[in-house]
Amino acid sequence: MGLLGKLSFKDQAFRLREDAILDATTRILSGKGFDLMTMDDVANAVGISKPSLYKHFKSKDDLVGEAMVRLIDGALAFLADMPADLSAKQKLAALLEWALRVRLEGGMPFLPSTSPQVREMLMKNLKYVMRVMKLNGQIEKFITSAQKAGDLNPALPVDVILFSYYSRTCDPAVEFLQLYSKLGTDDIVTHMLHVCFEGLQA
Repeated sequence: MGLLGKLSFKDQAFRLREDAILDATTRILSGKGFDLMTMDDVANAVGISKPSLYKHFKSKDDLVGEAMVRLIDGALAFLADMPADLSAKQKLAALLEWALRVRLEGGMPFLPSTSPQVREMLMKNLKYVMRVMKLNGQIEKFITSAQKAGDLNPALPVDVILFSYYSRTCDPAVEFLQLYSKLGTDDIVTHMLHVCFEGLQA
């Protein structure tokens, strides 16, 4: 029996509405960004009143922080379900593929890269920071293992590879390809993975 099955009807409705709020928040953030998004936007998108929205999240910062926590939880869950026999490089590629597909579907706002205000807001969110640290730790282990296996350049510092890897999830080339090329989602993902891990050389 899942978590919802153990909750009362009222609690189930509350949880489902909260999911709808976070879905709407993610879509609006992906389109408008943090500065332009308002609580009215979210309430209208979900079809609830603003007072009802505030029963779930007391501020815009709390709402956006929870949306980002949910995104990272999705990445951590994806990692937990990965086959154990994949190499470290294969795990990195699989996680990046997941992230690119989520992004192409409008489910990944690249907030931390948008402004110092957003970064400061997220760094004050302990729940978010703890999730990021956990995700970073797992990715760093994959990078180190891939370097030892000769699949990634061992001369590069781990941080350089880590932040280059993260940057692929918010590379504007993805949007340009989606908007202006004739490539479908699968082709965009395939080519972006190749550029990330194999570069541009023939």
